[in-house]
Amino acid sequence: MAQAISVRLDDEALRALRELEATGMSRSDAIRAALVAAASRLHDMQALAAEVAALEADDADRAEMLAVAELMERLRAPG
Repeated sequence: MAQAISVRLDDEALRALRELEATGMSRSDAIRAALVAAASRLHDMQALAAEVAALEADDADRAEMLAVAELMERLRAPG
């Protein structure tokens, strides 16, 4: 079920809305798409942060990462 809302847009938001509308989207479609995309990016960032935290907490993974870094340093061309 659709629900109508009212918002006040600043100049930056109005410019962004005009850019979306320039693609042929209706104002409503542009706002809906922007909200869904912003929520998706937030979810992706939270998932990435959780993955990074899990990797940082994994002692075996950290040891392997250090071993690979040391190997790469030894293999690096003198310069």
